[in-house]
Amino acid sequence: MSEQQIEANRLLVNRFYHELWNDWQFDIISDLLSPDLVFHGSLGPQKTGHEGFVEYANLVRSAFPDFKHSVEDIIAEEQKVAACLTFRGTHEGEIFGIEPTGRTIQFVGVGIFVFRADLISHIWVLGDRLSLLQQLSNRDPITE
Repeated sequence: MSEQQIEANRLLVNRFYHELWNDWQFDIISDLLSPDLVFHGSLGPQKTGHEGFVEYANLVRSAFPDFKHSVEDIIAEEQKVAACLTFRGTHEGEIFGIEPTGRTIQFVGVGIFVFRADLISHIWVLGDRLSLLQQLSNRDPITE
């Protein structure tokens, strides 16, 4: 694989976070994601395809309307990219059975991307869900 393709994959991941997620530009999905995408997000069940991804994104958006991803670092090779992330938002809708708290949350995670035919075909997002739950419930579930 050429350095140009690796850089193109890196740019697709940046667009995925900055345009698709942070700006909620669902109209660019077909430019970034394979029609048979498999998506594993930290906050919900596995989703497939463009429609499944939008369903997941809207779940997150309903709980955190101002949800943002900060890409802290990207590591790319061959057909895979890993992104170190910080997630931020304000809890304004129900999630995990927790009613809106109005709290600003922040947690970290990593996204792992696999590419096929110049599109993202598989995504695993592993966010620090424990930290998120602690912030939403204002308690430490490990010690309580």
